[in-house]
Amino acid sequence: MKIDLTDTNSSSINKAILSARRAVGTPAVGAVLTLVIVTDEENAYDSVKAANEASREHPSRTLVVIKRHARGPRGRNEPRLDAEVRVGTDAGAGETVLLRMQGEVARRADSVVLPLLLPDAPVVVWWPVDAPEVPSRDPLGALAQRRITDTYAVEDPLGALAARAASYAPGDTDLAWTRLTPWRSMLAAALDQARTTVTSAVVESEAENPSAELLARWFGDRLNVPVDRVVTDGPVVTAVRLGTPDGEIVIDRPEGPVAHLAIPGQPNRVMALKVRTTAELIAEELRRLDPDEAYAAALRHGQ
Repeated sequence: MKIDLTDTNSSSINKAILSARRAVGTPAVGAVLTLVIVTDEENAYDSVKAANEASREHPSRTLVVIKRHARGPRGRNEPRLDAEVRVGTDAGAGETVLLRMQGEVARRADSVVLPLLLPDAPVVVWWPVDAPEVPSRDPLGALAQRRITDTYAVEDPLGALAARAASYAPGDTDLAWTRLTPWRSMLAAALDQARTTVTSAVVESEAENPSAELLARWFGDRLNVPVDRVVTDGPVVTAVRLGTPDGEIVIDRPEGPVAHLAIPGQPNRVMALKVRTTAELIAEELRRLDPDEAYAAALRHGQ
C-alpha cells in the first residue's frame, strides 16, 4: 500500500503510517530498528530495494531522506516536504517512508526524521554514496548507534578511507569492510589448519579498491608483516597470498563465485566466495549494533 503526501509534516506522516498499517491489517509495529538512508534521487531506487530485501531478516522502519533542489531559482529556498508512505508488500517486511526535502527543511532533515523514529529502538544511518566528512557529527549521524558509509561508491576511495580513519568514532563502519567478511573468515580458517607462521602477505585487486586496502591494513595490524599490493583487472579482490616457511597459502578468485584455496601439504580446494549484493551487505551490518573494533584497528593501521 502506498500513500502520497505533498507539502506535509512529520505529524501527518506518522498518522499516514498508522492508517496504512491498519488498512493492510498490521496495526502492531513489528520493526526492530529504524534504518535512515540519506541519498539522492538517482540512487534512491537501488538503496530502497536493498533495504527492503534486508528487511526480510531485519524488519525495520526505513526512512529515506532525499534532498533535492527546486527547478526554478524562486523556489530554491522554499521549504517543502513531500512524503511517500509504503506499507505491506511495497515495503518488504517493514515500512518505508520516502522523504523528499528542499530548502530549509533539507538543511534540517534531523528535525523531520526525529519524530518518525521508532521509540526505544536502535537507529542505523546509511549513506549509500556521499557521506559527510565526519559521520558521527552529522545531525542525522548523531541520532544513530551505527553509521554505514561506502568508500567504494566515491570518486576517490583511498582518499575517503583516509577521511574515515581521521574521523572514526565508535559505531562507524563501511561496506568496503563488510565485503571482506568471507575473505577474512576463509583466511582465518586456513591459518588454523596450516598452524604456521606468516612472514609476508600479498593482496591482489583492481586499482584503488578500498576493500583491498583495508585487507592489507588488517594483515599489517594482526600479523605484523610486510604487505604488498598487486593490481589486477578485478573484480574487487582477486587473490591473497600469505608467505610461510612451508610455502604460500593462497586464495585465488580471478572471477566468478568460487575460489581456489591452496595450503602447503594439503590438497587444493574449491570454495564458494561470491561477490555479495548490497542487500546482503546491509543485512550483515544490521546483525550487530556494537562498535566494530576490528574495523577500527584495520582502518587506523599505518595512519
